Amino acid sequence: MANCGIHFRTTPETTIVEEVARELKESVGRISRHSVPSDTVDLARALLGKVLVRELDGVIAAGRIMETEAYLQHDPACHAFGGMTSRNRSLFLEHGHAYVYLCYGTSYLLNVSSEAGGIGSGVLLRALQPLYGIEHMQRNRSHVKLIDLARGPGRLTAALQVDRRHDGLNLFTDKQLWIGNDGHRIKSIGESVRIGLSKAADERLRYFVNGSRYLSGPRKLNQPTEK
Repeated sequence: MANCGIHFRTTPETTIVEEVARELKESVGRISRHSVPSDTVDLARALLGKVLVRELDGVIAAGRIMETEAYLQHDPACHAFGGMTSRNRSLFLEHGHAYVYLCYGTSYLLNVSSEAGGIGSGVLLRALQPLYGIEHMQRNRSHVKLIDLARGPGRLTAALQVDRRHDGLNLFTDKQLWIGNDGHRIKSIGESVRIGLSKAADERLRYFVNGSRYLSGPRKLNQPTEK
């Protein structure tokens, strides 16, 4: 019988896991809903530099958010554009909830609801810089180089084992998946058009940490800009 990806930890490995968990919890504090904006563009920028944390069966993995995209309710590229459905209802929750969907049947994408309750908008998390639990992320994606581990929205969810089960979670209070702050300050933020769209393709609603090596997309879109 296959082990379904379950890894039994040795005693030294368990000690390392515990040390990582302790270090993360000492350095990364949860952010509260009132500490971040309830405006889609402002939230897309505010999330840069924050830490996305995944806790699973005693293992903690985390990465710094390096790249986001904003999707507004009246934006034809937004899943909320046609109104609320059973599939997209998490986008209409108060800002700070997870909206997870399966893209082209192959990759799960993680978004953060971004407006007041009832307004369907979201911020797509496109890339992370791995910080904690890297060895566990690599177990999920053993063939991928470190720099590519969470560089792209589908890679990000694969590394952290995020899927539809996490849709609707409160990312400020949940124990499995949450967003924190370790005091890191972003020096400058770049912007560009969003990636891979056919609708509203000219809107400059993609935001990224200038100079980061952990960005997705073509190099021409990652040139440093000052905004």
